[in-house]
Amino acid sequence: MSRQLMIIKRVVYLFGFYFLPIIARADNFGLDRAANSAGLKTEGTLAEKSGQIIGSLLSLVGVIFLILMVYGGITWMTASGNDKSVEKAKGTISRAAIGLIIVILAYAITLFVINRL
Repeated sequence: MSRQLMIIKRVVYLFGFYFLPIIARADNFGLDRAANSAGLKTEGTLAEKSGQIIGSLLSLVGVIFLILMVYGGITWMTASGNDKSVEKAKGTISRAAIGLIIVILAYAITLFVINRL
């Protein structure tokens, strides 16, 4: 092993194990500054964090619903009278709507139960 490679390994070792944790504790890799500039809260209770996660998941469900509805609509429009394609599109749209209704009802029931406790 060459002398230069040994020196580089030592520098990486010293930086990685001694200096990096100090920098990370001091600035948290800039994540706190980025979160504050984005208007996000960096501290909060478990309930607040859970609410944020649930809100994000519901937003994702909404996006998936939109994608499925657009896909079903495009499939229906491009069916060109093919009954099999039209039925496939109707099935996609109806399953997407039923899935959205189930998610909304589950959220409503959960919110109702949590507010009563």
